[in-house]
Amino acid sequence: MSTTNLNARLEGAVGKERVVSAAEELATYAVDGVVPGAIVKPQSAEEAAAVVRFASAERLALIPVGARSKCRIGTSPTRYDVAVDMTGMREIAHYDAGDLTLSVDAGMPLRELEGALARRRQFLPLAVPCFESSTAAGALASGIDSVLRQQYGTVRDFLIGAEFVDGTGKLCKSGGLVVKNVTGYDLHKLLIGSLGTIAVITRLNFRTFPLPETCRGLMASFDSGERALVFRNAVEASGLPVANLELLSPTMAGMTKAILGKEQGPVPGCLGGDSWAVYVSFEGSEKIVERIARDLERLVHEAGARKYEPLDEGSDSQSGGVLREAFEWLRWAAPIVVLFRITLPRITPEAIAALNQPGGSLRKALLVRARSVIYLSLMSEREDEKALGAFEKAAEDIFALAAAKQGHATLLHAPRGLKQRPGVWRPTPGDLSLMKRLKQAFDPDSIFAPGRCVGGL
Repeated sequence: MSTTNLNARLEGAVGKERVVSAAEELATYAVDGVVPGAIVKPQSAEEAAAVVRFASAERLALIPVGARSKCRIGTSPTRYDVAVDMTGMREIAHYDAGDLTLSVDAGMPLRELEGALARRRQFLPLAVPCFESSTAAGALASGIDSVLRQQYGTVRDFLIGAEFVDGTGKLCKSGGLVVKNVTGYDLHKLLIGSLGTIAVITRLNFRTFPLPETCRGLMASFDSGERALVFRNAVEASGLPVANLELLSPTMAGMTKAILGKEQGPVPGCLGGDSWAVYVSFEGSEKIVERIARDLERLVHEAGARKYEPLDEGSDSQSGGVLREAFEWLRWAAPIVVLFRITLPRITPEAIAALNQPGGSLRKALLVRARSVIYLSLMSEREDEKALGAFEKAAEDIFALAAAKQGHATLLHAPRGLKQRPGVWRPTPGDLSLMKRLKQAFDPDSIFAPGRCVGGL
């Protein structure tokens, strides 16, 4: 189908005012260099369903998008005919502060939602990178981590329902607007990290949380990764209600210091040099944060820190905000960047040493997040054959290490040329057959973002 004919048919299905076909705008919706033939901007779930029914009848490939801040996660699409821009659906459909329940449209900006909830002294702990532009559905579908997972869990823990359009154009619902659903299947949780491959999300239901009275933080530096890990593990084992807990390699600490300096805010003296660093953020009433601060000082002394620095509310917010955005600034930290997310059952000194060992021509930055999540950035100044070979070998080693420790590794970001090399992707998942059955059930004609997930799904 020609582009002109595609646009005319789409305009007939959803209206001319919903379709964009200008070449310069189409280019901004490209995913790994693949440009759609048209953009559709539905304003309701019914319009989104009409677009899907049209695509199903015409065998067109759709990719639902929001702010497009994380479209480079995943493999390159094999087909991409229509971008379904959900940012026109951005209302708060339901909010009951007394019941701590919230229902928002897919395109609701997280920053706007934060302001609305703050007026009722509540918040949603979806503190994800690209926060200023991210939409609710985009943050969920990307599967990217919230830095508040230590205290509030992942989005799986506070997503209580969803509405979406399946591959046949049917409007579907899962879950509801109560905090505890006692019957049925949590199908809505399959949407997390799905990259738009099984449905177009139209609405999401969440549990909200009371805003803490205040927050504080602590930054500590250590002579080695092993000492830093001792302190990090001691904080985890203590049971203290900390909101965020991150361990930074010397390279990562130096980069964080540089970003904080550019923002002209307070820069903790513990960052930089050849030191490893651990950042802890905690919140609650004044009495609670004072008690946590005292306990952390005891733990940091016992772990043999080189030095440490308490952070007041302003400094903690600044440091936490920069680390929240680490995914975003890490992927642009060098001309060529490959970024991995690694989860291990247990973080050990041996694992840290293996992941941070010199990579020849590649620079490395390591960030260990709460609940055993590791971000590993590999950086190079050029994209020649030698560098691409080094990246591919490093990827194979990372997947092998994760598998040997009963963990999991995912490639989050890489240049398109590297993504096309099979060695940078993990081996075929053992549950690929189940994933294919799931894809078939939700999207029988494979019109949603084909090829975006490992295994060609």
